[in-house]
Amino acid sequence: MKKTVFIKSYGCQMNLYDSGRMADALAPLGFERVDDGDSADLVILNTCHIREKATEKLFSELGRLKDLKLARAGVGRKLTIAVAGCVAQAEGQEILRRMPYVDLVFGPQTYHRLPALLARAERDGGYALDTEFPPEDKFDHIPIVRDTSPVSAFLSVQEGCDKFCTFCVVPYTRGAETSRNVESIESEARALVASGARELVLLGQNVNAYHGAGLDGSFSFARLIARLSQIDGLERIRYTTSHPRDMQDDLIEAHSTNSKLMPYLHLPLQSGSNRILAAMNRQHRVQDYVRLIERVRTARPDIAIAGDFIVGFPGEADADFEATLDAVREVNYAAAFSFKYSPRPGTPAAAMPDQVPEPLKEERLTRLQALLTEQQLAFNRSLVGKSVDVLFEKPGRHPGQMGGRSPYLQAVHVDGISGHVRTGEIHRVEIISGQTMSLAGRLVNSTRAAAE
Repeated sequence: MKKTVFIKSYGCQMNLYDSGRMADALAPLGFERVDDGDSADLVILNTCHIREKATEKLFSELGRLKDLKLARAGVGRKLTIAVAGCVAQAEGQEILRRMPYVDLVFGPQTYHRLPALLARAERDGGYALDTEFPPEDKFDHIPIVRDTSPVSAFLSVQEGCDKFCTFCVVPYTRGAETSRNVESIESEARALVASGARELVLLGQNVNAYHGAGLDGSFSFARLIARLSQIDGLERIRYTTSHPRDMQDDLIEAHSTNSKLMPYLHLPLQSGSNRILAAMNRQHRVQDYVRLIERVRTARPDIAIAGDFIVGFPGEADADFEATLDAVREVNYAAAFSFKYSPRPGTPAAAMPDQVPEPLKEERLTRLQALLTEQQLAFNRSLVGKSVDVLFEKPGRHPGQMGGRSPYLQAVHVDGISGHVRTGEIHRVEIISGQTMSLAGRLVNSTRAAAE
C-alpha cells in the first residue's frame, strides 16, 4: 500500500543530502515523499546541532506533532514520528524521555537502517533508538532511486571531523573523518547526471580532507574532482566546506587547470585573532590563512572567496574583534556567513570562563555583517558590464523570468526569456545590475546548451 513521508531538514547542505538518501531508503517500502507533514504517514525531522537553539526548535516542533498524532489516533489513523540527524545523535535518550510519543530516533550514521528501525518499532509496539557509529558504509546500503535530479545536486563524499574545534559538536555527532570510495561516488554522480543534474556540489564536514580508496589506488580530493570531471553531461563542480589545514597543492592547482571546477572557494577563518583561533583549536594562524588565499588567487585570479566567522567566542576582547575586522578587510570576501557564538553542550568552549555578554555579541555581529555586506555588494557590482556563463535552474518569480547561478555562485535573474531558455542550459549573460544578494542580466547572442 502506498504511504507518504515528509522530511523536514534543518541546517546544513549535508542534512539536505541526507534527507534525500532517507527518501531513497524508504522508496522500496512504498513511501512517496511529500511536501506537507500534516497528511503524511511518516514525519522525519532531520536535525542540525550547529544552529542556535536547535534543541529548543526541535521540541517545539515535536509538541505540534504530538497534537497531530493524537488527533490522528482519534479517527483511527496512525502518524509515525522520527527524529534524525545530529540532535538525535547527541540527545537521543533525552528526546525519548521528554517526548515518549516519538517512534524513531536515529543518528546521521545510521539512516541506512531506517527500514529496519521502522519494522522494529512496528513489531515491538514501542520506540526504536539507534545512535551508534556502525563500521559499515551507509552509502553502500541505500539504493539510488531518482527519476529526476535538481540541476544543481548535492553529493556527499566525506563525513565526520578529526579537528575538534572547541565550539563544535560535529566530531561527537558525525564521528571521525571518513571518505567514500571512488567507485561509489562516481556511480552516484553518474546517476545524478543521468537524471538531470548539470552541476554537482561535493559535500563534507571537511570535504578537502577527502582521501578515498579507488580501484587504482588512493585518491586525493583533487584527483577525485578530476575523475568526476570526465563524466559526460556534467558541466560544473563545486565543493563545501573546506578547512585551511587541508587545502593541498594539487587542489589549488585544480582551480587553475580544471575548467569544470568553479571559481568559488568557501574557506572558514572564524576569527582574525590568533589568540582566539588558538582557543578555538583551529590549528592555523591568520597569517597562514592569508598566505593560503594569496596562493589560491595566484592560481585563479578571479576566484570568489567566501568565509565563516564567529563573534563573541569566550574571552574575545575588543582587540580580538578588531583583528577580525582587519582580517576581513585584508582578504576581501565575495560572500560570508557570520554568527554569534552560542554554547553547545559537551563542547570545551561551553565551559570556558569569560563568556561574552549577549548585547556585546549583537553589537559585534552587526558591525561585522555591515562590513561583509559592503564587500559582497562591491564584488557583485564589479561584474556589471561583464558577461558570465549562467546555469539556469528554474523559472524566476516574475512572468517570463528565469533564474540561475553564475560561476561565482551568485543568483542571476534574466527577464523575458521563459520559453527561449530551458532549465539545465548554460547561456552567456551580460550583467546589467548588481545587488547584495543577486544580479540581473540579459542574454548574449553566444550561447551553449548543457541539456538537450
